[in-house]
Amino acid sequence: MKIVIAPDSYKESMSAEHVAQHIESGFRQVFPTAEYVRVPMADGGEGSLDAIKASLQGQEVTLTVKDAYFNDRPASYFLEADGKTALIEIAKICGIEQTTPEQRAPGRATTYGVGQTIADALNKGVEHIVLFIGGSATNDAGAGMVQALGAQLLNQQNQELPVGCLALADLAHIDLSRFDARIKQVAFEVACDVDNRLLGPQGATYIFGPQKGVQPDQLQQFDDCLRQFANVIEKDLNLDAPSIRGGGAAGGLGAGLAVFCQAELRNGFDIISDLVGLRSQIKDADLVLTGEGRIDSQSARGKVPCGVGNLAFEYSVPVIGIAGSVAHDLDEVYQQGVNAVFSILNKPMTLAEAFKNCEENLINTSKNIALVIKSAALVK
Repeated sequence: MKIVIAPDSYKESMSAEHVAQHIESGFRQVFPTAEYVRVPMADGGEGSLDAIKASLQGQEVTLTVKDAYFNDRPASYFLEADGKTALIEIAKICGIEQTTPEQRAPGRATTYGVGQTIADALNKGVEHIVLFIGGSATNDAGAGMVQALGAQLLNQQNQELPVGCLALADLAHIDLSRFDARIKQVAFEVACDVDNRLLGPQGATYIFGPQKGVQPDQLQQFDDCLRQFANVIEKDLNLDAPSIRGGGAAGGLGAGLAVFCQAELRNGFDIISDLVGLRSQIKDADLVLTGEGRIDSQSARGKVPCGVGNLAFEYSVPVIGIAGSVAHDLDEVYQQGVNAVFSILNKPMTLAEAFKNCEENLINTSKNIALVIKSAALVK
């Protein structure tokens, strides 16, 4: 029997790799001779690179870049073994989790370090760059990124703008004469877990700005700055940034990558499943086990359990979801190839208790699920 274990992380508790290890540990107590294939997964948000690099051959590259607030910091990206593909996680460069709420300054937060990281990958001769853009602290639509790659963002006096979203209010002209020409020779893919566009009430600022420190009375001002950026992009480059589906991701970085790097924005799960070869492992499996911290109706919006379920459904392979907690509204989840869902909680408990006992509860729940499967053969 071949069992594929492809979970997401349990946020703030266990990495995807650790979740997979503990599920296997529970199942091995019941099916010790089964073939187990662990494929840690993610959906493109923070932690994606750590989740999948165990499934890939290559090396981590460390460098010093500017963080969200233009301070030097060590960062890293992953270079696949053939040297042709670089995987870059934005949260490792200018991530919101690197700051406390008191430190957040979205007006000057910049993606400059993203451009520095891309430049380093270009220096190594890559032909393909994949960016995971969830979890950023920025709202500059990639302006800092393109500045680091040689673009000049100029005001009416032909002076270069400082970094950050609020500086874009004075943008009058974009000069790409010094923009890194190697960009055109590289295929860019963006793992994106939202489909919001750049501007307006459902755009980058209004939906994601508050968590980055944008105050309610500043939302229109920040949105207007991005609108000015979009207007100058249309004037100088003849491109329509506001219409890009997913362009609002990571404070508009999705739009910046699409405009300046001709990046293809794709569902994060789809990109990651391709990278780790999940389809090839599932197609001849007998059972697939997946999960995340909480499985609910939002899991049906491109999250890992339903991504795994839909993929396994193509090959008629049953899927069981194992989660820290589960909601009652799971009809949409069951409609996407997930056959059953279980919570690892064995009694009412606080969140702190759930975190403390997570490993033990996951192993025990996995063992009990395996016992049910084994005993099902005895039912007449």
